[in-house]
Amino acid sequence: MSRPTGRPSAAAPAPRAATPATALRAPAPGWAIEADVVVVGSGVAGLTVALRCAAAGARVTVVTKARLDDGSTRWAQGGIAAALGEGDTPEQHLDDTLVAGAGLCDERAVRTLVTEGPDAVRRLIATGARFDADDDTGEILLTREGGHHRRRIAHAGGDATGAEISRALVEAVRAAGIDTVENALVLDLLKDGAGRTAGVTLHVMGEGRRDGVGAVRAGAVVLATGGMGQIFSATTNPAVSTGDGVALALRAGAEVSDLEFVQFHPTVLWLGPEAEGQQPLVSEAVRGEGAHLVDADGVRFMRGQHELAELAPRDIVAKGIMRRMRERGAEHMYLDARHFGAEMWERRFPTILAACRTHGIDPVTEPIPVAPAAHYASGGVRTDLRGRTTVPGLYACGEVACTGVHGANRLASNSLLEGLVFAERIAEDITEGIAEGVTEDITEGIAAGAEPAGAAGRTEGPDERTGPSDPHATDTPGALGSPAGAPLLASEARYEIQHIMTHGAGVLRSAESLARAADRLDRVHDDAAAQLRRDGKTAEPGVETWEATNLHLVARVLVAAALRREETRGCHWREDRPERDDAVWRRHLLVTLRPDGALDVRSTDSEAFPPPTTPRAETESRP
Repeated sequence: MSRPTGRPSAAAPAPRAATPATALRAPAPGWAIEADVVVVGSGVAGLTVALRCAAAGARVTVVTKARLDDGSTRWAQGGIAAALGEGDTPEQHLDDTLVAGAGLCDERAVRTLVTEGPDAVRRLIATGARFDADDDTGEILLTREGGHHRRRIAHAGGDATGAEISRALVEAVRAAGIDTVENALVLDLLKDGAGRTAGVTLHVMGEGRRDGVGAVRAGAVVLATGGMGQIFSATTNPAVSTGDGVALALRAGAEVSDLEFVQFHPTVLWLGPEAEGQQPLVSEAVRGEGAHLVDADGVRFMRGQHELAELAPRDIVAKGIMRRMRERGAEHMYLDARHFGAEMWERRFPTILAACRTHGIDPVTEPIPVAPAAHYASGGVRTDLRGRTTVPGLYACGEVACTGVHGANRLASNSLLEGLVFAERIAEDITEGIAEGVTEDITEGIAAGAEPAGAAGRTEGPDERTGPSDPHATDTPGALGSPAGAPLLASEARYEIQHIMTHGAGVLRSAESLARAADRLDRVHDDAAAQLRRDGKTAEPGVETWEATNLHLVARVLVAAALRREETRGCHWREDRPERDDAVWRRHLLVTLRPDGALDVRSTDSEAFPPPTTPRAETESRP
């Protein structure tokens, strides 16, 4: 049985260049390289795919926005969850994940995660990752985090798990001699004339053997670009997390889902009301080891709100903190772990201890001021259980993907495991296709003139995509782009977008705040489009303007979905719709980008994802 990697076979139709529609404005590529697989991102998901594909003999190129060892994975403090401990089982892990996901997990995806997870972690250890272990027995030390009923979180360096996993994978990639392109922002997907993936365009920052705008031509593209936390003013995400993968996928015609479910980590170090950008995280593992959430009077306010108190799922703890802040008129709450003592802080949480002390707070002697901040996107580019999106040859893995594992709220420390498990599945899918000989070398089948693909050639109207049979469907108005009229946003728009999203689509949302956010986001675009029509000018192509434009697109999708979902579920909290409504809303919202830049929003029939199918437009002829 063949596995569709997206590379054309000898019998494929003659390739034609895709017509760019909503593609980013950018210079034509000045250089190109060829590969079987291009992986975009260098976290646990991306590097695992690269290693497995390379081991099977595929030519792999890894493209990363910063340095190879600078992926989002290295910021992960808590650990990686898997049923490794005595008495623990995948079934128990599954139960905890389903509860945290608030009725929207795809159980098939969760079962895949928890059953394949333990062996995937063991393979990670074989790759070179060193987890904290008992000095006498050598057994991996396991801790507990929010939403878990058992100790099943493996950690490294106390609170530096992500850094250790990143170190091991980066060393393995370098030892394998895998081609890497660092300091490169991916721009758009390349497609051949049949609508199949043909590679990516990218911009390499700085000077060197490859610089400026270029292309990597490959029949399989794996998006592992991480998150989109920079759409908010305060986030735990690094500055590079600007939603580039989700934006690329949308412009390529792929479906995204569950983008309204942004997890706000409950305990982020509060640095003052004006703090912006990346904020220090105080890991859930601190609460797992016995720290208490208290208000200014020392009252443990999470007691009575959930059976697990401070160890309830993150959405519940974040809401508990926000409610207490509103009741007390406070800007933050406190995390009290003074009873740990200096030795435990220094041994178990050295990174967090150092971060707190850098900002003038000593957790050994005083409570830590904390407040929720944007942390993780539970949704993303929709995939099946092999990581395949609705665009042939385009895969997604890690935070950029929506596999159905997380539902409406991610269970703590499931993210690294998801990246690991589904990366292995993607690599298997790609390499099986190569081994079975169902595809030709990419250079034999893809036209040299392949162009960046927006949503070109899609002819479905709103009635076909969002017909009256779907009561949850909407056609978001506004022609925001065309081949001649899609502006780039100025770099300053980034801060305006962050302000709009923080105040309109943050932890607390309502129909009024979301509608206001949607209107203000439209005005940001309209002002740039008006200048383009009037003066024929748009912002100069460059990293900051591409990032701002990506943030704007992702923000629009998030707001459209959040406005449409008229309930409170998981980490989507509607003040005007405070109850969960399973009868109407136990289903997912799917969003696609039309060629004119408008959004199509429709719903699934249930909490299970239908199998991704190639959008009809991807196989239709183009002008």
